[in-house]
Amino acid sequence: MNFETLLERLTDFIQKEVKTETVIGEPFKLGEFTCVPVVKVGIGFGSGGGHGDSTKTGKGEGGGAGGGIGIDPIGFLVTKENEISFINTHQSKSIAGIFEKVPDLIEKLTKRKEKEKATA
Repeated sequence: MNFETLLERLTDFIQKEVKTETVIGEPFKLGEFTCVPVVKVGIGFGSGGGHGDSTKTGKGEGGGAGGGIGIDPIGFLVTKENEISFINTHQSKSIAGIFEKVPDLIEKLTKRKEKEKATA
């Protein structure tokens, strides 16, 4: 398989698979709130090759390639009626920890918004 074909197939795979829905899940409702997971995705590729001639060993050539994908859940976009906020959950070490914090974070967000409305 040549490099262009490999790159095309890899790009197609990434477009199909690296989405918020496939990493964390679909947006969900929590009471009056709609929560949309947000992820950060990083992708890297590298390749190299070479060839050479030697009077002792003859001809030779070699090559290699590698790649990696990093996916990091960073928070939630939270909406309620016409309001939207971002809740950063990047401090958590696991996805389970993020989901455990969501109800508390939404409660704090609601109280803060209510306080802002009362002082306005």
